[in-house]
Amino acid sequence: MENARLGAIALDCHDPIALANFYKDVLDLSVALSTDELVVLKGAEVFLTFERVADHPAPTWPEGAVPKQLHLDLAVTDLDAEEARIVALGATKAETQPRPDQWRVLIDPAGHPFCITTMM
Repeated sequence: MENARLGAIALDCHDPIALANFYKDVLDLSVALSTDELVVLKGAEVFLTFERVADHPAPTWPEGAVPKQLHLDLAVTDLDAEEARIVALGATKAETQPRPDQWRVLIDPAGHPFCITTMM
């Protein structure tokens, strides 16, 4: 019997093409499928998909009316260098940084918080 395996991670957003282009550059992935409603990026073992949701509310992390629905932890070797590179690609640095010596919280162009970390 074969076990289930993670096949894809989907992020809801207002503009799938723009958000997919951001993560394509951050993670150096390739585009497997692209429409106005759905973009699929292919990595080594998993797909990362971006799906249009009309009136998608951006999360208001760490507090507020709209909680984060999901967040990604991205493994890096140099926090400062990767933070600078990813911010230059369009992310913003979150005001709240619980453990900035071990990971940094960034916000993608659609408002999703994600982390970069040396802990993995």
